[in-house]
Amino acid sequence: MSFELLSLENIQEIAHHYGYWAIFVGILLENLGIPLPGETVTIVGGFLAGSNELNYWFVLGNAVAGAVIGGNCGYWIGRVGGWPFLLQAGKIFRISEARLLSIKEQFSENAGKTVFFGRFFALLRIFASPLAGIAEMPFAKFLIYNIAGAMAWATVMVTLAFFAGKIVPLEQLVAWMSKFAILALVILLALIIVPIWWESRQIKQETGE
Repeated sequence: MSFELLSLENIQEIAHHYGYWAIFVGILLENLGIPLPGETVTIVGGFLAGSNELNYWFVLGNAVAGAVIGGNCGYWIGRVGGWPFLLQAGKIFRISEARLLSIKEQFSENAGKTVFFGRFFALLRIFASPLAGIAEMPFAKFLIYNIAGAMAWATVMVTLAFFAGKIVPLEQLVAWMSKFAILALVILLALIIVPIWWESRQIKQETGE
C-alpha cells in the first residue's frame, strides 16, 4: 500500500464511507502487526464524533474491540510462529540464539507493562502483542493487560479528539499527536538503551580491572 493511500485525506474519506467499520478494521489490522496508522484512524473517528457525524460511544466501542481482537490475534501469531521467525532473522543479522533467549527472558519480566503501556507508543502498539506471544506470556494474563490497555488507550485518544477537535483543525491535531508520539518514542528508547549501555560499560570496566 502506497503512502498516498495512507494520507490523512484518504483516511478521512474511508471513515466517511465506512464509518465504524473503518475504525474497527484499521485498528485491528495495526494490532495484528501490520504497520497501519491506527492512532490516526482513532483520532479521525473521535473528531467525526465531535462534529456529530459519528456517535462517540460507537467510535470508542469499535476502537476498543479492534484493539482487543487484533491484539489477541497478534499474540497467537507470535505464539505459534514468532520464535522460528526470530531465529531465522537472527541468523541473517548474526544475532545468536543465546542472545535472543536473553532478550526473550527480559521481555517476559516486563511483558504486562509492555502490553499495557505499549498501546501509547506507535511501534510497540504494532509489535507488543506478537512479542508477548513469542515470550509465551500466559494468555489469561495477556488478555487482562490487553483489554485494560486497549480501553485506556482508546478512551484517551477518542476523548481527546472528540473535545480538541471542536476547537482545533483535524490536520493540526494529527500533527501535534504525531510530534508527541515521536517524542514519547525517543524517550522510551532512551530509557531502554541508556541502562543497557551503562551496564555494558560497567562490565567492560570491571573486566579491564
